[in-house]
Amino acid sequence: MNEFEQDVQSKTNDVVDSAAGFLVSFLFFAVMFIIATAVDIIGK
Repeated sequence: MNEFEQDVQSKTNDVVDSAAGFLVSFLFFAVMFIIATAVDIIGK
């Protein structure tokens, strides 16, 4: 067995980490879109 397989740093599920990363990036771009839309509406 590989020596790194015996001493892992994180035993959490990768699905949870990837879902959290996707959610954070999605919310960031959604907020950017909302701000840009609001600025576009206010500017008219």
